Amino acid sequence: MGSPFILVTPATRGLSLAITRQLLRTTRFPVFATHRSSSPDEAREHILEPLKESGVDPKRLSILKLDLTSESSIKDASATLREQLPQDAYLHTGFFTGGILYPEKQPADIDFEKIKKTFQINVLSHLLLIKHFNQFLPDAKNHEGPVSKWVHISARVGSISDNHKGGWYSYRASKAALNQVIKTFDTQLALRKTPSICVGIHPGTVKTQLSKDFWSSVPKGQLFEPEEAAEKIVKVVDNITEDQRGRVWDYAGKQVPW
Repeated sequence: MGSPFILVTPATRGLSLAITRQLLRTTRFPVFATHRSSSPDEAREHILEPLKESGVDPKRLSILKLDLTSESSIKDASATLREQLPQDAYLHTGFFTGGILYPEKQPADIDFEKIKKTFQINVLSHLLLIKHFNQFLPDAKNHEGPVSKWVHISARVGSISDNHKGGWYSYRASKAALNQVIKTFDTQLALRKTPSICVGIHPGTVKTQLSKDFWSSVPKGQLFEPEEAAEKIVKVVDNITEDQRGRVWDYAGKQVPW
């Protein structure tokens, strides 16, 4: 059956941190979490601190150094992970959570440097994570368990058909590009008949630094604390089946239109 594990990258702030803690609470698998700036010990303590009384075995959490803006860092993290895993290990679930937002309300707000940063984190880093970490997906020849789930955090504003308000040019465009990446990678997984699927998840508006400037404009009941959003999307991912592959789903389990 092999040795399944979970990967969350990045994993130490906002929604990604809440997802990491939720997976430690609700699964029995080893969890590998990535960090960028703090020391491994500090990152580990930061993740585990509120879980100390919940019965979570701290030995299940491992920390990897990874910088989304550096391919060499991503490559090195994948090599470190390979060294730490048993030979029969495979990725059970991977959450790829990197995202930034610079909200342009009008064309004059568009800034070239911010566009580059947006696409670097929201699209290019996700492509590089696919490049270097897809090796951990299970091999069809030796896999007897359920399909592995490769999950990118996307956004409803990446939908072209559901764009009725305009604005947010670079964020919308980057998320639309990410959605194409999701579809393309999943298509390749299907063509290769691997026991894996790739999907996107829209977590809703989460009360994090990324959305701080817009909290007041969110309709009542639609602004989620990170812990609430994490609980919702982990449940959605857990319930996603193979026939739902290659698409983007929201926190309520409803499909986000292209």
